[in-house]
Amino acid sequence: MKIRFNDNKEVVARIREGLKKKDGYCPCRLQRVDENICMCEEFRKQIADPDFEGYCHCMLYYKEK
Repeated sequence: MKIRFNDNKEVVARIREGLKKKDGYCPCRLQRVDENICMCEEFRKQIADPDFEGYCHCMLYYKEK
């Protein structure tokens, strides 16, 4: 298993800028709750699933099998 940034550097730059503006909370989420702090709870659960391969909700990270 490997976690990496999206290959699209423009996407990564935009999401990282959004993270800065929202103090580390996912820029794709409206609520500022602990579950939405990057790396969000949803993606951490997906990482734990051995069958999951794909992007996190905001497309910043990609999990490879």
